[in-house]
Amino acid sequence: MTAPVIHSLREQIREHILEGIISGRWQPGERIVERRIATELEVSQTPVREALRELESLRLIESAPNKGVRVRNLTAADLEESYPVRAGLEAIAAELAADHLAEDCSALDPHVSALYDADRNSDGTAQVRHTVAFHREMVRAAGNSVLLHTWEGLGIEVFTALSIRWLGTVQQSYAEEHEELVAAFRRRDPRIAEIVKAHVLGCAPRHEA
Repeated sequence: MTAPVIHSLREQIREHILEGIISGRWQPGERIVERRIATELEVSQTPVREALRELESLRLIESAPNKGVRVRNLTAADLEESYPVRAGLEAIAAELAADHLAEDCSALDPHVSALYDADRNSDGTAQVRHTVAFHREMVRAAGNSVLLHTWEGLGIEVFTALSIRWLGTVQQSYAEEHEELVAAFRRRDPRIAEIVKAHVLGCAPRHEA
């Protein structure tokens, strides 16, 4: 039941690189040097290479022969593409989780409270963290491991953070919107799947045609 060491190490390296991309340490178009990361983290290049391959599958970085690995120049259109897929998955999750969450929203409530603090303090990092955590708990409440794995494979946290940081995509109130979702679950709203889907699509970045 504990993950193999190489797996947890790769995950740690992946998070390190993700944090670097989200925080702006590596700018769009900038090269990420595998050897330098391995030296910095005091690890071999193999798990670094595995982590980079995983991030490439999320379309966050790109590699080219003789040019190495670079952070992709993601546009609003690139970031927007994941939202319809995510909305569909979360609509399914909402239907599957509806009965459970109608009885017990204790996994969601702390994130709503944290979002009120984040909104009040204009804390973008906390807004991203608790928004994503809220949706992850909702998907987890569906009790379907395939659905959760697929959802997590979309790189929700990264795309949410990049949408906010790179494009200035913001909602008027993260807390109020998520409190409304909790209320819809509690009142057993028969339109819960549609409500969740509309909520997710409303978070997508907009780009000019």
